[in-house]
Amino acid sequence: MDAQILHSGFDGLKFTIQTDIPPALRSELVAAKDLAKKTHSDCIVNFGTIKLSVTGKGARGFTAHTGDHGAVWLFQDPEDRIPNNPGITVDFRAFGLATSGLEGAEQHFRACMDAFAIPYVETQLRVARADFAVDFLATWFEPNRDCLVVPPGTKVTEYTGVDETATVSSGARVTGLRAGTIANRQIAIYDKRAEVIQSNKLGWLTIWNAASATIGEAPLDLTDRNTSQVWRFELRLGSKQLRNRFELRNWQDIRSTIGDAFTDATKRIRYCEPTHDRNRARWPAHDLWRMFDAVIGNDLRHNCCGVLPSDVIHANRAAKMRELDAQICGLFVSRAAISGVSAEEFSDFMETHVEALLRTVEEHSASLEERLAKAQNRYRLAD
Repeated sequence: MDAQILHSGFDGLKFTIQTDIPPALRSELVAAKDLAKKTHSDCIVNFGTIKLSVTGKGARGFTAHTGDHGAVWLFQDPEDRIPNNPGITVDFRAFGLATSGLEGAEQHFRACMDAFAIPYVETQLRVARADFAVDFLATWFEPNRDCLVVPPGTKVTEYTGVDETATVSSGARVTGLRAGTIANRQIAIYDKRAEVIQSNKLGWLTIWNAASATIGEAPLDLTDRNTSQVWRFELRLGSKQLRNRFELRNWQDIRSTIGDAFTDATKRIRYCEPTHDRNRARWPAHDLWRMFDAVIGNDLRHNCCGVLPSDVIHANRAAKMRELDAQICGLFVSRAAISGVSAEEFSDFMETHVEALLRTVEEHSASLEERLAKAQNRYRLAD
């Protein structure tokens, strides 16, 4: 089965920043938002070389963007904050990521934060979402939900249009599959050609034709689906994976560990070739999935450290427990020696002495709950 890779790379990246915009920026955004509402069009505010298009949207804040190759910026109004929401959210545009990658996104972010004069430190950053996509020219392919092998309980949706309408007719041509949730881990396989035509985002056609030209192939003719059918395989990771499991927080974490997160996801979700084997875990991977997996492994090889942060936490915890156990044993031996306990009597001494220790704990001036909480904070026992 022949397939050509027309594009691969990050298709989405979202950060939040736990900080407030400065008063000067707020004043400019308030004026620009009011003008945008009056004119029913974006108001462009210049910050040096950065052009920020401010919309009239955002009931308790400000919505703006820095163009198709930049990012969408959501600013909370510091004078009308929504409780527990981050002060700033930055959602990078797909075309910027496709043409400039992670490095370009980081440079754009830092240039904008400097231009907007927003004070921040790296520890205030949080990674909320990351998407990686591969576009295949594969005219013979059509998604089949039975081929998806996903963790138990994962919701799988089949749809027949770019608006992701759930399938209601068995006779409809399947144009996509989606499994999982955005907050955790999601795979989407869909007809990218149809989306490009409907949304008129012909920049993707330019990207695809550039890839075809490098191998001497003719440009794609989108009017002929039989020769221009492009399928996108897109893996999306949300905060439960990026922040909770892999502890990605800032740009350095993205550069060093994002590859581990995506590689781990391809081991848990697969698109396969069904066989008669009732154990779906033994089904062989589909040709396109093998290519997709290989692209992730190759493109993100420099963004891997090979070790899960949770593995390090568990290893450190186990080492600390062994250290404390050794100290407890040493103290018990010393206490037994002072009490004249023989080696034969040591086991009984340990059992009976526990009651005395419990009484000492109860007589302490601080409650046990307070002391346990203090110890947990000291050793950072939580994952």
